[in-house]
Amino acid sequence: MDFIQLAKERYSCKKFDSRQISQDQLLSILEAGRLAPTAKNLQEQHIYVVQSPERLAIVDQHTPCRYGAPTMLIVAFDKNNTYTYPGQKYDSGIEDASIVTTHMMLCAKSVGVDSCWVNCFDPDKMAEAFALPENEEILTCLALGFPAEGAKPLPNHFSRKPLEATVTYI
Repeated sequence: MDFIQLAKERYSCKKFDSRQISQDQLLSILEAGRLAPTAKNLQEQHIYVVQSPERLAIVDQHTPCRYGAPTMLIVAFDKNNTYTYPGQKYDSGIEDASIVTTHMMLCAKSVGVDSCWVNCFDPDKMAEAFALPENEEILTCLALGFPAEGAKPLPNHFSRKPLEATVTYI
């Protein structure tokens, strides 16, 4: 599929059916995240795959936004292994984890899997619930699965500002 077409067709699925994605689909998605660029190639991301009913129940205790997805990826980064940019104002952790998540989200669509970027949760409480290492910070979760009957983009999904409103040539 053409990339622009893929970007147009991908939407945040908010109603999944119970079918599990295949191991091949999952590995493709995880590989896309592994190949994502990171500052200084530090690759500080750590992806946790959650698929068992018991572990998904823990996710459900921390967010109402799993939407029935049979697979959740918890995207974290090692906050002790980030690049600090000149000026010391920002480091690369959040942006690198965002790039990794975006690569996985777009790859999911390319292999026939729908997704939803989930950030409606307290990352510290989620990390504690899964006993993640203290040096890791959760940025987001990525819900993965197949749309349930009637699932569709939110009404405002296709509303986009014109390019001229978001780009300035200087």
